[in-house]
Amino acid sequence: MSRKIQITSKQKRLTLGRLSALTAAALSVVLPKAFAQNKTAGNLRIGYQKYGTLTVLKGTGALDKRLAALGVDVKWTEFPAGPQLLEGLNVGSIDFGTTGEAPPIFAQAAGADLLYVGNEPPAPGGEAIIVPKNSTLTSVAELKGKKVVLNKGSNVHYLLVKLLEKAGLNYKDVEVIFLPPADARAAFERGSVDAWVIWDPFLAAAEKQLGARILVDGKGAVSNHQFYLAARPYAQKNPEVLRIVLEELAKVDEWAAKNHKEVASILATQTGLETSIVELSTSRFGFGVKPLTEQVIKEQQSIADTFADLKLIPKRINIRDAVFAVKA
Repeated sequence: MSRKIQITSKQKRLTLGRLSALTAAALSVVLPKAFAQNKTAGNLRIGYQKYGTLTVLKGTGALDKRLAALGVDVKWTEFPAGPQLLEGLNVGSIDFGTTGEAPPIFAQAAGADLLYVGNEPPAPGGEAIIVPKNSTLTSVAELKGKKVVLNKGSNVHYLLVKLLEKAGLNYKDVEVIFLPPADARAAFERGSVDAWVIWDPFLAAAEKQLGARILVDGKGAVSNHQFYLAARPYAQKNPEVLRIVLEELAKVDEWAAKNHKEVASILATQTGLETSIVELSTSRFGFGVKPLTEQVIKEQQSIADTFADLKLIPKRINIRDAVFAVKA
């Protein structure tokens, strides 16, 4: 069991500082008396991965403490990637979690009853196509006919599509192999594949531990948003809990944006990764949770339409159908 990390009193003052006007207007709330008096509100089951603000929040223990006072017990479950996390949400094993752009699209197309409740700013440098340190490949165009491994339905699935497009290649011009991160890394190390499309902190780990070389990252091609998602039944029944979660995420985000080394220390403890790896990955994070804007919804719809055109999802979907407004 991971020990809880305590933020210093100085860090707490920073954490509890003023939120931006936009965030405060969107996320602030006065809880209804009925909820405040309810001491048996039940559980909040959260799915998380080895990165990001949600994992930092887990490390501080702030959310657990705040919700415990309202009778809500927080349960944390780690997942290797977004698609697996949303499968957990779809089958009812978790209520809330965070993923990148692609997983909720695949999940919605497969019938998952999920809702977007917020997102983090773009972080295009946090995902990339990498090659072994001794590889002779120098451009995406040279991937034609090569074996490329990635986690199906993850953010990097869309990254590959866009980067191939920019290089004048079609998706079918490369041999795509689907493996989760741990198995993908093993294949990459064995030399069974020519390139790996991966995100942080697995990206940073490959750079630091394997000497992997970034062929190209997401800058100029994708936004690489992180989304917070909830099961629709849970969101509709417990909007006050979601407000609290977003408020605590906003506080941690504000502090984390100014304290990268401390964030890396918390994440290193939570994930078991070397501090140098986490420091590299956190330098590419985007901090600042907020509700989905029209621009973000349009970008997400464009990704969904691209996957539909490529027959990677079974049907066209409307992202707006799955956007949940957490009202003040």
